[in-house]
Order: sequence, then C-alpha cells, then structure tokens
Amino acid sequence: MIKKINDFLWEISEKEQANMQVPIHVYANERIINSMGRDRTLKQAMNAAALPTIVKHMLVMPDGHEGYGFPVGGVAAFDANDGIVSPGVVGYDINCGVRLINTNLNFKDLKPKMNEVMDNVFNNVPSGVGSRRNIGFTHSDLEKVSSEGVGYVVKKGFGVTEDVDHIEEYGCIKGADLDAVSEMAQKRGLREFGTLGAGNHFLEIQKVEKVFDEKLAKGFNLHEGNVVITIHSGSRGFGHQICSDYLRTFTDYQIKNKIVPPDPELTYAYTNTKEADSYLKAMRSAVNFAFVNRQIMTDALRKSFEQAFGKSSDSLGMELVYDVAHNIAKLEEHIVDGKRRKLYVHRKGATRAFGPSREDIPKKFKAYGQPVLIPGSMGTASYVLAGRDEAMTETFGSSCHGSGRVMSRHQAIREIPASKTLGDLKNKGIELRVRNKKLISEEAEWAYKNVDDVVASIAGAKISNIVARLVPLGVTKG
Repeated sequence: MIKKINDFLWEISEKEQANMQVPIHVYANERIINSMGRDRTLKQAMNAAALPTIVKHMLVMPDGHEGYGFPVGGVAAFDANDGIVSPGVVGYDINCGVRLINTNLNFKDLKPKMNEVMDNVFNNVPSGVGSRRNIGFTHSDLEKVSSEGVGYVVKKGFGVTEDVDHIEEYGCIKGADLDAVSEMAQKRGLREFGTLGAGNHFLEIQKVEKVFDEKLAKGFNLHEGNVVITIHSGSRGFGHQICSDYLRTFTDYQIKNKIVPPDPELTYAYTNTKEADSYLKAMRSAVNFAFVNRQIMTDALRKSFEQAFGKSSDSLGMELVYDVAHNIAKLEEHIVDGKRRKLYVHRKGATRAFGPSREDIPKKFKAYGQPVLIPGSMGTASYVLAGRDEAMTETFGSSCHGSGRVMSRHQAIREIPASKTLGDLKNKGIELRVRNKKLISEEAEWAYKNVDDVVASIAGAKISNIVARLVPLGVTKG
C-alpha cells in the first residue's frame, strides 16, 4: 500500500483505490508513518485524492491525523477555473493560525515578574468555550474588519503600522464580503474579537532555547535566551458558523446536481458557481476576522507586559515576528508540470511555507524564506522554521502546522489524569493558567506526536529549514 521513496517521503499510488485521481505523498519518518495507521488519516487522504480536478498529488504533512472528512495536516490543490472548493477541506476553524511576538527580555528579567505577567495575560485575554470580550465594536466595525483586515484595527489603536508587514497577506486577504456571511455568524463574531477560545488554542510565554541557523535567526531577530510569546487561535465561532452554514449549502448543491462525493463530509462545489463564490467570500471574511482577532490579542498582550514592567511595549522590544494562517483555501500561482497555473490551494492544518524566490512574501524575508511557526503541545517545545524553494515544487509551498494528535480528546480525558500533566508542568517549571481543568488532559503532551519528530521530518524532506527551538515558560488556555 505505502511505498517508501526516502527516509522522509512515502507514496500511495493512485491505483490503490479505484476512484483515486492522483497519488498521495506523505512526509514522515518511520515512527510517524506507523502512527498514522492507527486512525483514518490515510483512508481520508485516499478519499481526498478521489476528488475531481485535484492537481498533481494529495499531500499529508508529518503532523497529519484524522479530521472531519479530510485529514488535518492535509494539502490539496484544484484548478482555479474549472476546479472545486470544499468547506470540509478547509475546516471549521478558518484561519486558525499562529503569531510570534519578540521581546528584548531574557528569563532573568522575566522571572521576578512572571506571576504578574501570567495573571495579567489571563485577565486581559478571555479564553475558554464561549469566551467574549466587549471592545465596543459595532456591525459597521465588523464590515470594516471583513474588508480591510488588520489595517483597520491598527488605525483604531490596536497595534502599530509595522505589524501589518509581518502578517501573511499583510493581514487582509482580498475578495471578502460580509454579505455572504449569515446573520448568526455575524452575531457570534461581534462578541469574540480579542478572545483565545478553547481546545488546542493557547497563549504561551517562551524562551528561545536553541538557534539552529544563525543567519536565519538573525534575519528573524531571534536570539538564544530571549523571551518570546506565541499566540495560537483562529476565527472562533464566526468561522465555525460559516463552515457549518456552507456545508449545508454545498450538500444541497450536490443533491440538486446529482453529485456524489467520495465521502459525505467532502462536500464541494465547482468554481465559478454561485455557491463556490459565496463560500469563498465568506471564508475570506473569516480569514480577516482571525488575523484581526490575533492582532487585538497582541495589543492586550503588550498591555499585560507594560502593566507588569512599567515600560512601553516598544521599549520592551515587543515586535511582531510573523503571523501565519492554517485552514484556508488560497488562490495562488504554481508551476505544475512545467506550466504556470492558478490554483485554489486548500491547506487544512498546514502552513504556507514559501521559499526565498517567491515574490509574494514580505521584503524583509526575501533573503530567508517565509517564517513558518510550529507550535508544540502543552509543555513541549515549539519551532520556528523558514520556507525553502523546494517546497514550491514539492508541496505547493506548504509545511506542517503543529505536532498533530495521536489521541482523540475523549481518549486523552480517559487515559491521562490531569494530575500527571500538572506534575510534569511543575517539574519543568512551567506556569499554567487554565479556565477548564478538563483541557489539561485533552491537551496533554502524550495526546500529541513528538514535535521534534514532526519538525525533523519536514526538515529532512527539505521543505523547511529549522531556525530555532522555543521552550515554554508559561501557558494560558481555555
């Protein structure tokens, strides 16, 4: 079934299943490929490879695991003119993403203020299921966020103009239209700006433990021993509702057009149809919402440090390193079989990882490749990578996005006592603030793959370069 191409690349032939259109490429070492056989990751990849108009190959990153219809950690591209788009292939948490904020502090500076900083962050950034924050935004603000993204809230005082240059798509993907978003989704979104959410979302204070590439680290302004902060969150209930709404819309479309997908959860519509156009407009609204959500949390984070240290965030060196998106369908140009093609690249639990030669990355990173941010699980390391040109030809410029689950949430709650995780975090000296203690088991280290293995696999496959390893000092979760 699976053919080993090299130590980090595996292939499933398109002949493996009668309706498959393209082969599957899986990026993984031996341990990870064996773990993927424990759930439906590869079966879901085979179903996805049977989607009409899929281009070149279906991809599974080393953090790949079973998801809704399409594996988390999967990448699939479809022709922009006569292809398809699929809400299930994008996912529920549209533009779930990661941003990294720098400081000029080291742990010695932070330690006396650690508890105060953690309390400030926990109080200033609402988290948990149904978390809300009233920042006075109206429906008019939501319309502006949808169309203008981060630039709009920076003008309102949430951050600085330099932030915009350090965000994928400069914090605003074009083609959004709030009119394509249901009233229910809009109501949910208005209450959720600047909130972390629950599940695997977190805000983590970290230390740069090790630099692997001095040139790249210098280009990203990362230095061993420095304190940094990672935010992992997305479009919250706004994006979730959009996905739910359009899964129903696309199911009706398929019934009307007598279309039978390879899996009922892989509903799709052909491009240039009313249904596909509406979904893309709504999805882009959620993308911009998520960028703004992380921007507003960044403003609260900066204020949390200012309160503790009595200094401005600027004097604390709290600059945005980068912000990357997961769970998105993006219109991009790629070379396929020697020809330049416009594609809708669907990345679900995967990160864009454009190399230095790519025109559409910020000027600051032209010499290094786009920053790729890989969060670990609770209590484990995270990584900063840089995109390589090889990714442009191998993976449509895509990389992994995290460590990837090996246990379902229910299994983790059953099998991992919260006391075990709490003891482990205490032994590592990691401060924890959590609103719901069941999350401690759901998000425990042992419920996830080894992030070092995942990153080693993506680096070994020459998709991204390892820049730095970050270790947690304090974690806040829902």
